[in-house]
Order: sequence, then structure tokens, then C-alpha cells
Amino acid sequence: MKKYLLSFLALVLCFALSEQAAAQIKLPQASPAAMVKQTIGLTEITVRYHAPGVKGRQIFGSLVPYGKIWRAGANEATLITFEDDLFLNHERVPAGTYSFFILPENETEWNIVLNKDTTLWGLEGYSELNDVAYLRVTPTKIPFQETLQFAFSDISTNTGTLNLTWENSKVSISIETEIEKKALANINKALKAAAPDDWYTWAQAADYLTSRKDQHEKALEYINKSISIKENFFNNWVKARLYALNREYQVAANLSAKAMQLGPKEPESYQTYAREIESAYNEWKKRR
Repeated sequence: MKKYLLSFLALVLCFALSEQAAAQIKLPQASPAAMVKQTIGLTEITVRYHAPGVKGRQIFGSLVPYGKIWRAGANEATLITFEDDLFLNHERVPAGTYSFFILPENETEWNIVLNKDTTLWGLEGYSELNDVAYLRVTPTKIPFQETLQFAFSDISTNTGTLNLTWENSKVSISIETEIEKKALANINKALKAAAPDDWYTWAQAADYLTSRKDQHEKALEYINKSISIKENFFNNWVKARLYALNREYQVAANLSAKAMQLGPKEPESYQTYAREIESAYNEWKKRR
């Protein structure tokens, strides 16, 4: 009996080991996982999806039928994440992670649907009660593309475009982020934490605010603080541009002249700005 028991246990062990070995085999997926990430303004946006291939099939209007919602990929629902509130096709959407679906009505009218349920496998369990955004888009024709792909394009300071391309179709969503509120919060946080001898953080804050006319008084306060800590070519140059933007060109010329005088004390840093400062000085000293 003992002999049979040992043989049985050995057989069970061999079976368990063979199962474990099989589970460890790593094989390519038919629709491999993919991720694309982009920072627009101060907001990071991430799309996670599985990318199927055409594989000789007709996709839109057949494999992906018109009038039915589609997972915009394969396997688990495609997910989009953004860490701040933003605008998609001019519609405000709260920060968060959402399942990303597409509802192709016909060849020319599609909808992008964001749903707050992020646990879905395909459409299983999907409920329109969890939809948070419904965006009308118009597909365009493109050269044939075998593998589904998400990609970002047209990135600017606070705008960009998210594109989905597959087979012969492309749909795009415009993205606009709100950078001002977050940038000002970052400035306030950095200034509160600045060391007593940190002239650069004050100058950096002033430099950012120079292009915002309603913030010029605050920018002047910050740059004067920087100069009081340590005067150098850079903070004089920032202050010069601030006065020039307020059309006080003689003051701006004097400050840029001072920047040129102080520049040689920091030759490596100064070379980055030298030509720009000299050109501005020659222009401003002609103005009244």
C-alpha cells in the first residue's frame, strides 16, 4: 500500500510541476498590450490598450458593426487616464481613469464614449449609466494600417490631439489643459519652500509671469526679491523684459545694459542669452 501511495504522490508532483512549467511559457499575444503617454501643459495623459491587427478582415461596418459600441481595442477595455480636469473636444471632463469606447454610427458619424467603470473585459458589464462623456467625431480616410494604434500629435503649450488609427480610418480628439491655475499653485509652493539664498526660484517665477500682463505687478515683486538676494545678469534681464512689455523702454535698456555688464561673471550661462540681450538693448535704447 505504501508503495502505491508513494507512486501516486510522485505522479501528482510530476503533474503539478508540468502544469507550473506550462503556466510559465511566455508566448506572443494576438493583440499585444500597448501604452502611449504624453504630457500636455502640466497634465500627463496615458492610454493603455491592446492592439489587434486587421488580418485580412473588413473592420468597420463588419467586425466592428455600425450602431454598436466597441471597446476601441481588444481584450480588456481600453483605458485613458489624466491627472487633471481637461477639455476633450471642448467638453470639460474631470480628472480620472476611464474606459474608452467608440460607437460608430455609420461611415461618417462616430462617437467616443468615456465610462467610469474601469474593470470591464470588452463590453461585458458595460452600462451607459456610467458614461461621463459622449464626444461626436468624424472619421477620416487614411492609407491602410494593419495594427490599431493610439498616438498623440499637434502638441503645443496646453493643447494636443489624440488619434486612433486602424485599417483605413482615423478619428481624433482635441485636448486642452488648464495650465494657469496649476502653474500658479506650483509657483506659490516653490516660493514658500525656497531657501534664503535661492535667488533663482524667485527669478524663474517672475520670468514665467512676464508674459501675463495681469501678473506684472507680482512679477516685479518677485524679480526685485531675486535681485535683493543676489544680483546677476539673469534677474536683470528678466526685469528688463518686464519693463519693455510695459513699454518703459529706457528703463528696459538700462537694465539690459546692466545684464551685459554682469554677464561676463557667469560666462557659460551668459552665452545662452548674450546675443538676445544685446539685440534687445540696441532696439530699446532707440525708443522713448
